[in-house]
Amino acid sequence: MTSEIRKLPSGFGRLWTAQTISSLGDGVTQAALPLLALALTRDPMALAAVTATGTLPWLIFGVLGGALVDRWDRRRTMWVADTARAALLATAAAAAVLGVLSIPLLAALAFLLGLGGLFFDTAATAYLPDLLRRDPVLLERANSRLRGAQTAMSGFAGPPAGSALLALGRAVPLLTDAVSFLLSALLVRTLPAMPRPEPEIRESLLRQARAGATYVFRDRVLLGLALRPAVGNVAFLAVETVLALFAHDRLGIDGYGFGLLLTAEATGGLLGAAIASHLGRRLGTGTALTCTAAVEGLAILGLAAAPNPYAAGLALAVCGAGMGATMVLGPSLRQAIVPAHLMGRVASTSRMLAMCAAPAGAFLGGWLATAYDIRTPLYAAAVLLLTMTAVTASMTSNRRVEAALRAAAPDHPAATSPTRESAPDPV
Repeated sequence: MTSEIRKLPSGFGRLWTAQTISSLGDGVTQAALPLLALALTRDPMALAAVTATGTLPWLIFGVLGGALVDRWDRRRTMWVADTARAALLATAAAAAVLGVLSIPLLAALAFLLGLGGLFFDTAATAYLPDLLRRDPVLLERANSRLRGAQTAMSGFAGPPAGSALLALGRAVPLLTDAVSFLLSALLVRTLPAMPRPEPEIRESLLRQARAGATYVFRDRVLLGLALRPAVGNVAFLAVETVLALFAHDRLGIDGYGFGLLLTAEATGGLLGAAIASHLGRRLGTGTALTCTAAVEGLAILGLAAAPNPYAAGLALAVCGAGMGATMVLGPSLRQAIVPAHLMGRVASTSRMLAMCAAPAGAFLGGWLATAYDIRTPLYAAAVLLLTMTAVTASMTSNRRVEAALRAAAPDHPAATSPTRESAPDPV
C-alpha cells in the first residue's frame, strides 16, 4: 500500500491537537506580553528588551539544544518542556495577582519561554519523522496540517483572544496559556514511544553540536534548505520593520487597515500550507521550492510597486502563500533525509541561522528607509529573495532531492552507514 493512500497514524492526531492548543496559547501570550510590558513602562528600550529576550535562547543555545535533544528521549523532552512552561506562566500570573509584575520579570519569562520553545520545537521536529517512518508524502501532509493549525491559532485566533482576556485582568492571559501548555503536555505523554537513535561514540556536547552544524554545511541539499529561511528572514524583517510606515505614508492605510493587510498575508499562508503537498507532487519538491521562493520575491516586488491598498493586500497574500508552502516543503524534506541521530542538531542549526539573520534584516530595513526612501527596503528585499532563489535552485534541484531521498531510504547502504555524517554531496 503506497503512502498516497495510507492514513496518518492516530498518534499524529494527538500531536496535532497538542500543538494546536499550544499555538492558541502562544497567540494569546504574544499579544498579551507586549501589552503587559506597556502597562508597566513607556521606555522603548525596556519594551524592546522584553521582545528581544524571547529570541535569545535560539541565538545562544540553538545548536547545543539540538545536541541535547539528540541525546534525550524526544517525547519526554516535549512534555517536560510544556510542563515547565505551564509552571512559568502560572508563576507569572501569581506575580500579576500580587502586583509584583515587573519588566525584568517579563523579560525573564520571555527568555525562559523561548528556551522551552527551543527544546519543544526541536524535539517535535525530530519526533515526527520517527512517528511517520520518514515517509516523504506523509511528512508533507502532516507538516501541512501542523503549519495550517499554527497559523490559524497563533495568527488569527490567539492575538485577539489575548487582548480580550487582558481586559479581564493581567493574570488571565497568562493563566490561559499555562492551561494550554498543561493540556499539550498531557496529550504528548500519551504519544507512542519511539526507539531512541543508535548511541554515538560518547563525545563532548560541543563536539556533537559542531558535528551537526558541519553536516548541514557539507550537504548541498540541507545547506540550500537552510539558506532559504536565513536569507528570507533578512528580507522579510527588512520589510516588516517599515511595513506599518509604508502602509500609512504611501498607501494611506490606518491602523485597522494595517491589521487587514496582515490578515491577508496570514490567509495566504494558510492557502500555501494547504496546497504545498500538491505542488510537491506536481512539480517535484525541488522545483516546487524554487517556484515558491521566486513567488515570494516577485510578491514583495509587487508590494513595493503597489498603487493602492488592494494591490498591496493581494501582494502580501501571494507572498504569504509562497511562505506557507515553503515552510511545509522544506522541513518535510529535511525530516525525510536527515539520519535520526542527527535530526535535533540539524533542525536547530537551520533554525538558529534563520534567527540570527532576523536582526540583520531589521537593521537593514531601518537604514535603507532612513538613507533613501520608504520603498527602498522592499525593493532590496525582493532582490535578496530572487538572488537567493537563483543561488539555491541547483542546490535543491529535483535531481539532488531525489538522490538524497534514495540515500535516506531504509534499504540504502548510506542510510545505516556510520560514516553518513561525512558522506559526499549527492550528485
